[in-house]
Amino acid sequence: MAARWLVILALGVACRGLASAQEPLRPFTVQGDAIVESLTDAKGDPERGRAIVTNRQVGLCLLCHSGPFPAEKFQGTLAPDLRNAGARWSEGQLRLRMVDASRLNADTIMPPYYRIVGLHRVAPPFRDRPVLTAEQIEDVVAFLATMRD
Repeated sequence: MAARWLVILALGVACRGLASAQEPLRPFTVQGDAIVESLTDAKGDPERGRAIVTNRQVGLCLLCHSGPFPAEKFQGTLAPDLRNAGARWSEGQLRLRMVDASRLNADTIMPPYYRIVGLHRVAPPFRDRPVLTAEQIEDVVAFLATMRD
């Protein structure tokens, strides 16, 4: 329970990373344990994805995850290490985990980065908008897909 509150508290910090304009969520189809098609019909940019993953004001990934980011101190231990993520999961599997990991594990503490309905106790800046845009999701997916040992 403490971990869940830590994630909720940290997401409040991420509000500064939200885009100012609201756009409707783009439709997607879940196939098994993946969202096979890009949310944007385009590949993301791995460099922008790395910046999101390591930025403690936007993605907050390192709050719970760790990875091969030696310059980033105080990485998380609550979730899987991101090292070798591209070898463990397909792009579609990574995309679903980013969009809404609760579709795979109802008890996950990972926030749904691209969902706006069915949420409880949402901080005002996050109401009716996803934490990350479709483009940002694709950028993170592109970066994580490159992480192979």
